Amino acid sequence: MIRHRLFIDGEWQEAESGQWYDIVNPATGETAAVAPYGDERDAEKAADAAHRAFADWAKTPAPVRADILMRIYRGMLDRAEDIARAITAEMGKPIREARGEVGIAAEYVRWNAEEARRIYGYTIPSQVPHKRLHTLRQPVGPVAAITPWNFPISMVTRKVAPALAAGCTVVFKPASQSPGAAAIFFQIAAEAGLPPGVLNLVTGSASRITGQWLADRRIRKITFTGSTEIGKQLARGAADQMKRVSMELGGHAPFIVFEDADLDLAVEGAIASKFRNNGQTCICANRIYVQKSVKEAFVQKLKARVEALRIGDGMDEAVDLGPLVDQAAVRKVEEHVRDAVAKGARVVTGGRRLDEPPFAKGCFYAPTVLDEADETMLISREETFGPVAPVYAFETEEEVIRRANDTVYGLAAYFYTNDLSRAARVSEALEYGMVGVNDPVMTTVQGPFGGVKESGVGREGGPDSLHDFLETKFVSTVIRI
Repeated sequence: MIRHRLFIDGEWQEAESGQWYDIVNPATGETAAVAPYGDERDAEKAADAAHRAFADWAKTPAPVRADILMRIYRGMLDRAEDIARAITAEMGKPIREARGEVGIAAEYVRWNAEEARRIYGYTIPSQVPHKRLHTLRQPVGPVAAITPWNFPISMVTRKVAPALAAGCTVVFKPASQSPGAAAIFFQIAAEAGLPPGVLNLVTGSASRITGQWLADRRIRKITFTGSTEIGKQLARGAADQMKRVSMELGGHAPFIVFEDADLDLAVEGAIASKFRNNGQTCICANRIYVQKSVKEAFVQKLKARVEALRIGDGMDEAVDLGPLVDQAAVRKVEEHVRDAVAKGARVVTGGRRLDEPPFAKGCFYAPTVLDEADETMLISREETFGPVAPVYAFETEEEVIRRANDTVYGLAAYFYTNDLSRAARVSEALEYGMVGVNDPVMTTVQGPFGGVKESGVGREGGPDSLHDFLETKFVSTVIRI
């Protein structure tokens, strides 16, 4: 049995409570590992360590921080298979997808190691001859990072790597369902020479751990990926002390297919966007709008492609779709499909829980296509976070832009067209932080990731990845002339 530990001030330890909780493999229903059930006492110990370590880490030369990050990057490559298997065992993602996630997670570390060497201030022309004006970029302080279960390693490095590169120390809480990949990352970081206290890991009670960090004035920033509801709660808590926040929150991505698009390409794009990680990503296609003249052809092609997907335990190299993360996720998918059908949607394929052998002990739902969806349905307003593709008909470009934008979310959007002018018009009109034009997989380390409206605050990745972890200090010096 794998027994995870907390990592505080450079030491692996059990929780103050002495309690543990089970991490269940959603494909088999078996216990994959146990983890310490930490609380506010462990969170405070982690904050103490991060506070003590901050002054020295902030003064560590940027090239030295970069070198440590590069050693972490190489360590991740050496242990890539261990990390991937931990991901699949704990949250069910197909092992091939898990390996891909480890690859991009390592690249986030390398990218931010390189960015550490490019933390620049600037000089400012003075209005008088006896003053010299310039700016400094300095780390914001100890950071609390909180990540979700659906990307157990890439969300870690997308937050932790820029924080470390900027000179911040970190207290970190992974999702309870999938802390194993983070635990391996912390082992690698310690072996790479990261000083004690710079990086601290606490698992357990989300409310008690994060509540302690929100109340602690030494924690100067909160960075979070998860639901909009929880993000709002954290932002309200951070406001009491004006802590800085970065929030990557929920999405409800439209996927638009215009009549001039290559339908085969669009179908493959829909499969990649909708069914990646079994629909459990914040940038998954949630509403598939197809121009009326080509909708029937698109639906039939999509049906054939979905029915060819292979479902099973993610450890099987041949599997395309693993389980959902838990039974609550299955029940939510069931609710969305049941509501849609009651309001007039037609089940093209799928539409049911898989509970016969070999799926009986797991959390499986058949990949599903719904036709004739409309905006009265629950699936049109909420993230499903599951393998359901609702298809909506539209007639004009203006209509579909209006419908696509009619949501409080604004994370990702996709559309397919072969018209260059339309590509420019629609990408500018969609109210989303990221837009994929004939591209179903936009995420890349060199591009800024984030949303507008209620989908978040700030950006991760790209040339500004360190920005939210740095303060700009203005210095005005009077000199003799």
